[in-house]
Amino acid sequence: MWQLHQLEKLAKLEPNLVEEALYQLMDHDHELRDKLVFGAYLDGDINLSKAAELLNEPSVQLRQQLLALGMPVKLGTDSEEALIAETFSAAAIRKGGR
Repeated sequence: MWQLHQLEKLAKLEPNLVEEALYQLMDHDHELRDKLVFGAYLDGDINLSKAAELLNEPSVQLRQQLLALGMPVKLGTDSEEALIAETFSAAAIRKGGR
């Protein structure tokens, strides 16, 4: 698809513009949001806390949902950077942000 190719190119030049557009798309289309978030989680691109934040669900509830669907639940962090990211994700959920 030419649109995806152009988004990739534009993301290199104006990452904030593309990121905001994608967040708006995910806010508008929850089915697409769910598929993108679950795919990113399964691929290891985001952790459980970030997935919960993007889905506007508590981590515990998402963990239960994943287990019910037979999907893997990765607990803990692999690195100090992941722990920091998870901490910021939890703080953003508490504040109602992304």
